[in-house]
Amino acid sequence: MKKKIALSPKVSRRVAALKPSGLEPFFDILAERSDIVSLGIGEPDFATPKVIRQTGIRSLEEGRTSYTSNAGLRDLRTALSKHLERLYGVHYDPDTEIILTVGVSEALYLALEAILNPGDEILVPTPCFVSYQGQVELADAVPVEVPMRAEDDFHPDIAALEKHLSPRTKAILINYPHNPTGVAGDRERLEAVLRFAEEHDLLVISDEIYDRLVYSVEHVCFPALPGAWERTILLGGFSKDYAMTGWRLGFAAAPAPILQALLRIHQYLIMAAPTTAQIAAVTALTDPESEKAVEEMRQAYERRRKLIVEGLRSIGLPTVEPKGAFYAFPDIRSTGLDDEAFAWRLLEEESVAVVPGSAFGPGGEGFVRCSYATSEENIAEALQRIERFVKKVRASG
Repeated sequence: MKKKIALSPKVSRRVAALKPSGLEPFFDILAERSDIVSLGIGEPDFATPKVIRQTGIRSLEEGRTSYTSNAGLRDLRTALSKHLERLYGVHYDPDTEIILTVGVSEALYLALEAILNPGDEILVPTPCFVSYQGQVELADAVPVEVPMRAEDDFHPDIAALEKHLSPRTKAILINYPHNPTGVAGDRERLEAVLRFAEEHDLLVISDEIYDRLVYSVEHVCFPALPGAWERTILLGGFSKDYAMTGWRLGFAAAPAPILQALLRIHQYLIMAAPTTAQIAAVTALTDPESEKAVEEMRQAYERRRKLIVEGLRSIGLPTVEPKGAFYAFPDIRSTGLDDEAFAWRLLEEESVAVVPGSAFGPGGEGFVRCSYATSEENIAEALQRIERFVKKVRASG
């Protein structure tokens, strides 16, 4: 594990107050050990589809290495506009309502900086992706955590949202398909979130980075809900659906008056998203071979999903049905261990890496995140080790 270094007293108070990511210690250990069966990494184990890679390589050989426009290649913005309309019936003007970003992380940062004033509050249903609260704090605003429950399939409870409202509440941040639980968006519940946002005149940031990775359900694109488009900032990208994590390419789409505020920050912060990634992404969205590859990856994840969920349940770890992304979120409370002790002991005693649910905020306590973005062989081996570990813990308890 890497050496911990104290921050200089000259570092800003805002940065000094940021909590380290709950994922960091596990990634440090994974980098040092080769004997671990990892269910910890939230990254596709597939290479970027060949047709996409070839486009990127060809663009480099042709010398296409200069900046694009700040908003990104118009060809890509046009392709993305058509893609969203074809899949979800939602339209964004490629000239004024779409921006290409350095991953979805930048897109989220731009959205938060663009809409939040110092001291504003944003509702963040938890558990959630580990960077959400930190990014809100970097925008000098306040993340208001609203715990979700397994009994509600990890969807926001409207009554709980109401209790956390204040005069400073500006927006709500949602994410479906969901990290860390793997839950897909339920239309009826998302419509309830929309009515809540309308009633209190809130903006909605909808992180839909896993939109193509759904199983036995259709993805619900939030801005496609009647009345949602005008108050929604849609975030998405290419990392998960197209196995393009290292290409660092995401996007934001929103009504022009909001989107242009994101673009203004992006101009000073980044200049433009990576050119090679943008050129390759046009192929990702338009080439039939790319579409075929995405479907093959989705089907592989679906097989793995069934394997891991059935395995966890047979061990006696209740698991909410994950219908999207590539995560399962089993309840480990029956073992008598808290989630951090479970994860660390499982790593030390059986060399299996999972992530404690508490790393993802309130509501995650007593659960662990298991990524099935790994081979079926690895999943089967991990399940055997988890079962052995759980039996030992229960016997000793």
